[in-house]
Amino acid sequence: MTAAAGLARAMADRPLVLDGGLATLLEAHGHDLTSALWSAQLLVQNPGAITAAHREYFRAGAQVAITASYQASLPGLAAIGLGRVEAEQALRRSVDLARTAAADGVNEATAPGSGPRWVATSVGPYGAALADGSEYRGDYGLTVRQLRDWHRPRLEILADAGGDVLAIETIPCAAEVEALLTEIQALDAPAWLSLTCQDGRTRAGERVDEVFAMAAGVDQVIAVGVNCVESAEAADLVAAAAENSGKPAVVYPNSGEDWDAQARAWAGRATFGPEHAAVWVASGARLVGGCCRVGPQAIRRLARSAPGWPAGTPGSVSSR
Repeated sequence: MTAAAGLARAMADRPLVLDGGLATLLEAHGHDLTSALWSAQLLVQNPGAITAAHREYFRAGAQVAITASYQASLPGLAAIGLGRVEAEQALRRSVDLARTAAADGVNEATAPGSGPRWVATSVGPYGAALADGSEYRGDYGLTVRQLRDWHRPRLEILADAGGDVLAIETIPCAAEVEALLTEIQALDAPAWLSLTCQDGRTRAGERVDEVFAMAAGVDQVIAVGVNCVESAEAADLVAAAAENSGKPAVVYPNSGEDWDAQARAWAGRATFGPEHAAVWVASGARLVGGCCRVGPQAIRRLARSAPGWPAGTPGSVSSR
């Protein structure tokens, strides 16, 4: 059985707890993440800090770690002086660090969520590499072919880096979904697909039911859903993802605050609460966690609430 198949079977048995915001925790630990690479800069400057952050989430009860590769790209790494070989090593290192953290804590029987742990290799959108907030607009002005060409080199590296599944996350528009789905089919790489939405539509203003449905016939996709959305919107989006894709759902909302790309700061009120998780699970979620500004304390509460989540197997779980 492949690692992705093992993850899918575990999802069928019971919803799994994802980690929270990696950059959130790294910033809380005092790291300056104001560069265009965001948390990925520590893949080069301080990889041990990333391992420590992953380990903290596992100890809080997370069962799946999402790697620090979200904002890492070959052009972005080249911009700080890394050659192609060094950049590829940095991308692969993101998986190694999460894997090390998973192994370090796997026998901590007293921790919530003890048991098997998985590593999801983050594949962020094109807009994340621009570091201008355009992943929250989806207005790239690029064709599907151009997006495929941009994503392919990084995808080839990350798909081969040893993670259990690709976490294709914070995708804002249908064109990028099409590009990424085409590429993971070509690579035959297991993945989950997670959109970022607002007011019931993609960030580019498209109907979410139609975009979720794009994954319906893609065997490589093990779950479909949303991340970096408000908790209040999550239940309806989860239900739409499960219904239109025919797959289990993944959901990891942000704190409810908004990112101001110009000021490079968060604003607004936090609304994330683990008490919402049972509703998400009842709506079809099998992977549940937190995104930006959701830290270990919230994940600990989420993990402790997990035994009370509805049972059953919403969606159709792939056995790849």
